[in-house]
Amino acid sequence: MTAHTYAYKDPILTLNNISMSFQGEPILRDINAQVLDVTRPNMKQGQVVGFYGRSGIGKSVLCRIMAGLIRPSSGTVEVGQAQQAVLPGMVGFVQQRYPLFDHRTLFDNLLVAAQRKYGPAEARQHVSTYLERFGLTTHARKYPALLSGGQRQRAAIAQQLLCSDHLILLDEPFSGLDVAMIDEVKRIIVEVTTMDELNTVVIVSHDLVTTTALADRLWLLGYERDAAGALVPGATISAQHQYNLAEMGLAWHQNVEAEPEFAQFVEHIKDEIRRS
Repeated sequence: MTAHTYAYKDPILTLNNISMSFQGEPILRDINAQVLDVTRPNMKQGQVVGFYGRSGIGKSVLCRIMAGLIRPSSGTVEVGQAQQAVLPGMVGFVQQRYPLFDHRTLFDNLLVAAQRKYGPAEARQHVSTYLERFGLTTHARKYPALLSGGQRQRAAIAQQLLCSDHLILLDEPFSGLDVAMIDEVKRIIVEVTTMDELNTVVIVSHDLVTTTALADRLWLLGYERDAAGALVPGATISAQHQYNLAEMGLAWHQNVEAEPEFAQFVEHIKDEIRRS
């Protein structure tokens, strides 16, 4: 497959030696990863990056650390062009259940988020813009209980974009969805990345095929083995499990899932998981 022309600029997200233990049990160990601002000629190109791992390996814990909601046992997370230490609210975090305030309309849910960054008049203007951009204008006065699952997800993504700065985390966004709904979520994610060059969607998932089809960078969480062959406690990201899909020619292609190179790469990842 043909690789697209691209270039990297400043860091947007940096994970530096992240480790996490609960009650003395290592969950994550020495995780290092850096997301760089990517540019493509004559395009407003944000990006999608993926953190993949099997169920129960600690992906949701890593999500909450990246969002600044819990502090790691050691290591740092730095976000934005200024590479500041992450604090709650700096990174949008869309959880699996798409939580919204049940007693507020969709418009008012988004307004609460927008008012964290903007004055009253400007906040209302931004909410109206996002409702239109995400196809939710006709549902603005509905309460969350009256929204479909897809509408709630679009609302949750819009909510987080309104109150955070370009970075948005999606925790298992494809879990429990049918094929049609997965295609809708993929469309929304691509839409988000084209809204601003700095918009970066971080997908944390165990859905290898869908995550890889969207991402231009991929990190694989797994376990390493010691010299005796025993698993070392705590999931990590080894050097050979960091993949630049743009460099491999697998990024930014429509229907990439149908390409033989894509299928070969997915099988390679599966083999790596089996070995861990």
